[in-house]
Amino acid sequence: MGHREYQRTDRVAALLRRELGQLVHEDVRDHHVPEVSVSDVEISRDLSVAKVYVTALDPEQAKPAVALLNEAAKGYRQALAKLVRLRQVPELRFHYDDSVDRGERIDALLRGDSGTP
Repeated sequence: MGHREYQRTDRVAALLRRELGQLVHEDVRDHHVPEVSVSDVEISRDLSVAKVYVTALDPEQAKPAVALLNEAAKGYRQALAKLVRLRQVPELRFHYDDSVDRGERIDALLRGDSGTP
């Protein structure tokens, strides 16, 4: 057929992105975690590992925020197990999504700004 059918990994990734986005948002608000949001989730084919990409409002806070999220990954996994109907919730690995930063640098270069590296 002409269009690509969604695979289970795509559906699980979308579900985790939505639920983790809410959990992380609550932690940012309640526990003074640096302001981050979940931008994407990629899941391994066997559904055992999820790479969770986050963006930071303040890029300076990105590294500490990702470290905090990785420390809390086990708790997020347990919370997800209560929220979603999956046989096994994947191991969560948080990464900083620098695509916005790269896009801004490219945009600055195209505009001719020389202040960015």
